[in-house]
Amino acid sequence: MMRNLEKHRTGKSGWLRAAVMGADDGILSTASLMLGVAAAHGSRGNLLLAGVAGLVAGAMSMAAGEYVSVHSQADTETADLALEKDELKTDSKGEHEELAAIYVGRGLEPALATEVANQLMAHNALQAHARDELGISESLRARPIQAAIASAISFSLGAAVPLLVTVMIPRSDVAVFVSATSLVCLAILGALASYTGGANLATGMIRATFWGALAMAVTAGVGSLFETIA
Repeated sequence: MMRNLEKHRTGKSGWLRAAVMGADDGILSTASLMLGVAAAHGSRGNLLLAGVAGLVAGAMSMAAGEYVSVHSQADTETADLALEKDELKTDSKGEHEELAAIYVGRGLEPALATEVANQLMAHNALQAHARDELGISESLRARPIQAAIASAISFSLGAAVPLLVTVMIPRSDVAVFVSATSLVCLAILGALASYTGGANLATGMIRATFWGALAMAVTAGVGSLFETIA
């Protein structure tokens, strides 16, 4: 049998979104935080303290937020599957007709749709309804713990970039190098997301760097304002 060699991009969208969002947020929030402290003329120790605190707090926030969000989705899926299971027990005929109607709506002739529904329900009725009626499949099921861990790791990796720059670069040049390195990394992430998703690379890079530069500039401005007032 010939193997299906088609490669579609939609299967990557879930993990890619989480990974890019986490790393992007880690770089941007930590770099902005450290630039704000730098603009207020904080010492290297202050910068590192702010960066480490931002990394830990951000990673935990990402993990908790992703876990709660994805767990809510998982709860909804579980409730829908339980309801569907009950309906299959109490009204099997109606569920057959409902599934056949879905296939008719997708373009099958009524007789063929009925036969397809009968065969699929004989094989695994709950799976057939979960996939075709509810849009739930095993590969797309919500996994809260995996999502939380992935978000925390990707955020931490992103946040490590400005921290490492601060450790290696002289204090007088930290703001410039943190800004430049962070923007380059954001551009790479934007290009990677666009490439994997089949979009235009330049658009992804410009989008990521523009919003990154804006966020860092605003935070640095707040730091400068605070230093002036203090």
